[in-house]
Amino acid sequence: MHRIPFFVHFSSRCRSAGALLAKAFTILGFQLALAAPANAAEPPVCTGKNLMAEMERDDPQALADLRKQAAETPNGKGIFWKIDRAGAEPSYLLGTMHVTDPRVVEMPEEAWLPFDEAGTVALELESLEPMDIGRALFAYPELTMFTDGTSIQTLLDTDEVSRLEVVLKARGIPLFAVSKMKPWMLLMHISSPACEKRRAASGLAPLDLALIRAAHDEGKTVIGLETALEQLESINAVDSAPLLRSLLQQMEADDKLDDIFATMTDMYLDGEIGLFIPLSYHVLGTTAAQDPSYEDFMKHAITDRNIRMAERAAPLLKDGNAFIAVGAMHLIGEQGLVELFRKQGYAVTRLH
Repeated sequence: MHRIPFFVHFSSRCRSAGALLAKAFTILGFQLALAAPANAAEPPVCTGKNLMAEMERDDPQALADLRKQAAETPNGKGIFWKIDRAGAEPSYLLGTMHVTDPRVVEMPEEAWLPFDEAGTVALELESLEPMDIGRALFAYPELTMFTDGTSIQTLLDTDEVSRLEVVLKARGIPLFAVSKMKPWMLLMHISSPACEKRRAASGLAPLDLALIRAAHDEGKTVIGLETALEQLESINAVDSAPLLRSLLQQMEADDKLDDIFATMTDMYLDGEIGLFIPLSYHVLGTTAAQDPSYEDFMKHAITDRNIRMAERAAPLLKDGNAFIAVGAMHLIGEQGLVELFRKQGYAVTRLH
């Protein structure tokens, strides 16, 4: 039986899908994360309080409403699933978090044996090693930097530019240094708690990278369901101006990042993936229906990619004995992988 070894990687008031995008980057497995070089520093322990526990005590009715919304999300509960059809060996689907928390990296107990016995391991990308991520980010400058005369300053009005300059300066970042950077790149840099960045820099790996390394160690075939270019193109398709305004609001109200990070981790461990979006919008003081950028984000960053990954996974499922691991947000909803695999004729059963 194989246990993954633990040696190997939004703000409270931001009122658009930028907050969800930040979570997708840092928590739910968007793979093109900015990788920090490893060093020998002792990794810190991340702290933060569980906001759900606070709601249970202070506003149980609001929590009940959130749970009702989550219950309406198809396949909103569960992070580990069996994919089965007569005539082929079963395959398995794991929803991941791109974090270094050892509780996450060790995976659900039910996943150890299927991973150990799998012949093929499929993730969003074939490699998450820092050098490979760096090459991917720098290979397509038109997707990571503005090359057409656009800049952060041209996307915002004068007041917004001044506010952004202030919050960047507080983080030691001069505005001119990032003025040509695509907003999603800047968001990716600032949306993870400092303690998680230090843990990654110390050499700890997130679940996705730990799986890749373990698969290689065991001689398994490792494939990516997307290319780095495809991921970059998908996230680059999200409208820059509203995303940048979300980023500004997030940076101005970044006092709950540790708490949100801790809450999302606990929810993931409980398999409560359907709660991610309702809780996020509750903290923001709004709803997905009131967010004009929500549909744009979901289409480009989630749904279109789900369809692509389901198509790429089809031959693996036909052959059987595959272990598929992708960000947990890709599992849920009517266009999530669980439902898309069912539409391909498979029985998909929750194991955890």
